[in-house]
Amino acid sequence: MFELLKAGGFVIWPILLCSVVALAIIIERSVSLRTRIVSPAELTGRVAGLLQEGSLNLKVINEIEEESPLGRILVAGLKNPNQHRVVVKEAVEEAGRHVVHDLEKYLQTLGTIAVITPLLGLLGTVIGMIKVFSAITTFGVGDPQALAEGISEALVTTAAGLSVGIPSLMFHRYFRGRINELTVDMEQQALKFMKIIQKFQS
Repeated sequence: MFELLKAGGFVIWPILLCSVVALAIIIERSVSLRTRIVSPAELTGRVAGLLQEGSLNLKVINEIEEESPLGRILVAGLKNPNQHRVVVKEAVEEAGRHVVHDLEKYLQTLGTIAVITPLLGLLGTVIGMIKVFSAITTFGVGDPQALAEGISEALVTTAAGLSVGIPSLMFHRYFRGRINELTVDMEQQALKFMKIIQKFQS
């Protein structure tokens, strides 16, 4: 493995760094974007039950807010109980925008890695080809050993760049789709909860 990295020249090291960062982001987002963490199915019903019982004190509200991103959205409505429904809706929508922004954390970095690693691989290919032509100029085409270094660098960096870029792009698109699904689910939960709040206001 070390010989392969050595054959890739200096360009292989930023590609390797990108692979470590991409892997860390993929693991972190895979854990953080689970439905039961972001939008627990039972939360809206539980909060509605507490509201009906009159058990929603400040401590309980803070616990709900810290429990999940959906909890933050619901609490935005709970903190404006006596306001007009337009004010409540705006508060919930504002909280929703902040939650979605947090869900998209690190995705821009992952998308950037998906774009730049194949380009770094291409840069390594160009540098390798330059070394090949330089060796041909110096030693001619009769010495394969002189050409091997440049060819190895070109092939290794290209393969490494694509090996990091393709999975990064796949996971970036997957996480985007996952966030869209979670956003729709949280919107539905928030609308249901706003109807419940309106019943208590009427």
